[in-house]
Amino acid sequence: MTVRSDMTLEWQLRDVVAKEAVDETVTAAVDAVFKHMHGGRTSKRRGGRELVRLLEEARGAAAGVAEWQVVRLVQDAIEYAEGRILRYDFEDRYRLFRDGQRRESHAGFIGGTMKVMHQWLVDSGREFLADRPEAGIEEFLEHFRARGEDAQFLQVPEDRPGRYVIPRGQAETTLWLERIIRSGRIDIEDPAAEARRISASPEALALLAADDQGRLLLQAAELRRRAARLKELRTVVEDPRAAEADLQRALEGQYWIFGGRFVGEAAQRRLVPGDEVDIPLIRGDGALHIVELKRAMSFRTPLVKRHRHAWVPGGAVNDAFAQAINYLTGLDENREHIRAEFGIETRRASALVLVGHPALHPDVPEEEINEALRTFNSHIARVEVLTYKELLDNAERSLAGESPL
Repeated sequence: MTVRSDMTLEWQLRDVVAKEAVDETVTAAVDAVFKHMHGGRTSKRRGGRELVRLLEEARGAAAGVAEWQVVRLVQDAIEYAEGRILRYDFEDRYRLFRDGQRRESHAGFIGGTMKVMHQWLVDSGREFLADRPEAGIEEFLEHFRARGEDAQFLQVPEDRPGRYVIPRGQAETTLWLERIIRSGRIDIEDPAAEARRISASPEALALLAADDQGRLLLQAAELRRRAARLKELRTVVEDPRAAEADLQRALEGQYWIFGGRFVGEAAQRRLVPGDEVDIPLIRGDGALHIVELKRAMSFRTPLVKRHRHAWVPGGAVNDAFAQAINYLTGLDENREHIRAEFGIETRRASALVLVGHPALHPDVPEEEINEALRTFNSHIARVEVLTYKELLDNAERSLAGESPL
């Protein structure tokens, strides 16, 4: 992903964000962004992932001191840098001009575009009526509706420089594929995007056409992808050098590993001042479920200890459990603000603590470690404690149960 760093972004940070920032930690974080942008060997502003990271730190600093207006402003800056907000829209939103007025050239550009579009409608309409003089008004309108849907699949032929092609009927094929993807037990983060990708591949379409419902191939491909990611994650988990940050990177975006109760990850990790959760998941009922990550094979203290002829969780596991409870308490106390600011429900929030690996205790049977944690979990309501191995084993069994082959 290309990160944009230009005068428009600098104006928004300097003239809007910096003026709203009050706390010294926030102003220092914004200054660090400016220092990075102008820290190159040339006059060109620097961008890259480092720019996004520094903006995220500024957003976190603002959230930490409850400067929520700055949080929103910096979030817009991040989305602009990542290309999710268009420049014209960004400039108009913040009046990033010396006179503070809306730029007339934007209106001219839009007006010119609409003129060209309407001219195309007139020419295309005449062509359609010349071929179909008997067509009624509904058929005439349907023609343009279909052409508009197909326009999103505009192609650039390599053998025809300067020409663009809108393939007719592409939208209908893609809609069919999207419905297939959405209809089964296939968890694809963006069904529409995946459908567009597949519909552009003649080979994929041929394979789908050979299947009665077009589902088995898609499901098999998704399961293979998940199996590959699960294998990669297991490698990280079993690495004795892997830190919590390594585990977090390997787990991000893989919410299916945690089970079918979850529909995605929340964009915000810092919901309460002073607390930043590792992985914020959204349950099917809309409530938050936080995942607290501890080390796996590099965990330094015992997972379990012997107590009265039974294995019980060790002190570090209890500390991790207490940390999760503190997070939930903060979410409860700030429920109204979180719901208003981020649209996330925390009243029924729950938590999962991932910690350690049975291989850390070669002298203790894995079944006994799992049983000790299950017994512990049975006496607490909102927090569950699992080893990384049990999480991955559960996910692997789930994949095996969903295999279409």
